[in-house]
Amino acid sequence: MNHHNKLTDMKNNSSRREFLKKSVLTTAGISIGAMGFPASSYSRIIGANDRVNLGIVGFSDRAKGALIPAMLKHSKEMNFEFSAVSDIWNRRRDECVAYVKEKSGKTIQTARNNEELYERKDVDAVIISTADFQHALHCKEAVEAGRDVYVEKPFAETMEDNRAAREAVERTGKIVQVGSQRRSGSNYHAANDFIRSGGFGDIVMVEMSWNVNQPGRWRLPKLTKEIRKEDTDWNRFLMNRPYEEWDPRKYLEYRLFWPYSSGIPGQWMAHQIDTVHWFTGLDHPRSVAANGGIYLWKDGRENFDTMTAVFDYGPLDDRSKGFQVVYSSRFTNSAGGTKEIYYSNGGELNLDTNKITPNGGLNENHAKSMGMDSNLLKEVSLAEQVKAETGANTGVDNMTSAHMKNWMECIRSREKPNADVMAGYNHSIANIMTTAALRTGKFVTFDDQNQEVLAGGEVFKY
Repeated sequence: MNHHNKLTDMKNNSSRREFLKKSVLTTAGISIGAMGFPASSYSRIIGANDRVNLGIVGFSDRAKGALIPAMLKHSKEMNFEFSAVSDIWNRRRDECVAYVKEKSGKTIQTARNNEELYERKDVDAVIISTADFQHALHCKEAVEAGRDVYVEKPFAETMEDNRAAREAVERTGKIVQVGSQRRSGSNYHAANDFIRSGGFGDIVMVEMSWNVNQPGRWRLPKLTKEIRKEDTDWNRFLMNRPYEEWDPRKYLEYRLFWPYSSGIPGQWMAHQIDTVHWFTGLDHPRSVAANGGIYLWKDGRENFDTMTAVFDYGPLDDRSKGFQVVYSSRFTNSAGGTKEIYYSNGGELNLDTNKITPNGGLNENHAKSMGMDSNLLKEVSLAEQVKAETGANTGVDNMTSAHMKNWMECIRSREKPNADVMAGYNHSIANIMTTAALRTGKFVTFDDQNQEVLAGGEVFKY
C-alpha cells in the first residue's frame, strides 16, 4: 500500500469512528428504559469461581423454546443461574417465573421494565429476545447499564439503531454475542476453514433459500384476543418508532408489520447472509436489487410472504472481482426447504448436505476447447453432519447450545465471542439494504463513509 492510500484509509477510518461516536446522540431523549444509564452504573468483576446471575429481557417463544433451555444445559458446569425477568406484559412475567421454576427449581424475581431490572445488583448479564426492532436499542441499554449481553438477531432494522448500538458496545467493552448461531456450528467452521484455506477457489456464486408453507407462521390469533392494553406498556413497546394507537397484532405479531420487523430478511436471511460475511471477510454487499409481494396470505400483514434479492459482493476498490448471492424465500410452498450452496469454478460447497463436491466444476472437454486444464474439486465431507435449525421453537439444537456456551465462556474469559457486535452490525446492513430495495423498488447501495443505506442514491428512511 502506498503512502497516499495509507493516509486515505486513516482519514476514512477516523471519520467513521467520529460518525459512530456521534450516532449515540440519535437516540437521545427517547423513552426506552435505562438508555441514559452510565456504563459504571453496575459492572461486577466476576471471579473465576463466582456465580454469574442472568436476567431475561423479554420472555418470548424463542427464549422459552431455545435460549433458556440452552443456558440451563450448561448452567451447572459454568456456574450460571437465572435471577430475574423483565417483560412489560404482566402475563409474560408470570409465565417466565413458572417456566424457570419448572426447569431449574429456582424462583426468579420480576421487573416491570428494564429500569427496574438494571437497578438490581443480582443481574450480571442478560439474554435479550424482544421484538425484532427492539434488539439493538435493548442491547445499547444493557451495555450502558454495565451488563454483558446475548441478543437475538436481527441485530438492527434501521441504520440509526445499528450505529447507536455498535457505538455503545465498542465504548463500553462489554461482551456481546449476537444470536447468529451458525457461527458456533462445527460444519460452518469446517466450511469457513476450507474456503479460507484457498482449496475451494474463488467464490463465483451463492444460492440461498428458506421456504415454508405456513399461513400461521408468526401469527398468534388466540393471544391477540386475550391481551389487554392495560396489562402492558404500549408506549414503551414502541420505543423510537412513530406513535400509533394500540394494536395487539403489532404487539404480538410484529414480524408481519414494518417498521417493527422486516419479516423474512431479519428473521431468516440474517442467519444465511451472515455466513457470506464470515467466509469472505467482506462487511456488506456492494449493491442489492429485490422485489416481492403478499401473493397468498392476505391476512392484513404488511411484510411480504415471498421475496427474492440479488446481491453483488466484492472488494469496494476492485469492481472486477466479486460474485452474486441470490436469496429467495416464501411462506407459500415448502419445496426446496432451507438451502445454502457456495459455488466456485471447481464445484460446490453445500451446507444442506455438508459436502464439498465437483458438481458443476470445469470438466476436461470444456477446458480443452479453450486450452485450459480441467478444474474439479475432490469430494470432501464437512466435519459433522449438523443440520441448520429452521424452526423457531425446535428446542436446544446443537448450534444454539454451542453458541450459548461460547457466550458464557467469554463472559468469564473476556474474549471476543463467535458472533460479536460486528457480525450483527454487518448482517443488519445487508438486511436493511434488502428492506430498502423491497420497499422502494430502487437499486440500493451502501455509503461506506457515512454508514448509510442509499436507495436510488438517497438515504433510506422508514
